[in-house]
Amino acid sequence: MICPYCGFEDSRVVDTRDIGRTIRRRRECRRCGKRFTTYEQVALTVSVVKRDGRREPFDREKVMRGLRIACAKRPIPTESIERIVDRVEEFVFSQGKAEIPSRDIGNLVLEQLRQVDPVAYIRFATVYLQLPDLDAVRREIDRLITSGSG
Repeated sequence: MICPYCGFEDSRVVDTRDIGRTIRRRRECRRCGKRFTTYEQVALTVSVVKRDGRREPFDREKVMRGLRIACAKRPIPTESIERIVDRVEEFVFSQGKAEIPSRDIGNLVLEQLRQVDPVAYIRFATVYLQLPDLDAVRREIDRLITSGSG
């Protein structure tokens, strides 16, 4: 592993942790002695089939960005957001398919957000469900309230 500080091509692993589908390694450069962290993941490719038929690789960070926007300025711990993304990623790869519809991912995110924070749920739903006006937003809020999640 190349040291990000001095560019030397040799380091030693000082700590390894399994964090779900990822392995975190703390490394120490054999030249400069500085420590840095690397993450290893299995390189599986799953394509997400968008509403318009386009396909793009599943991107964990894209799910994370969408959740961060929906959860902005809400009292939601970062760990809760990461747990949702972990569940989504686990779901995507557990299907054992090369392709997955984007609606399956969006519906899972909505289901998870409904349990975590109703305001974040509405924020995400407004974009994901393409709610066109305030009446549609109101209907979704009413549906959320009657389902006991709001």
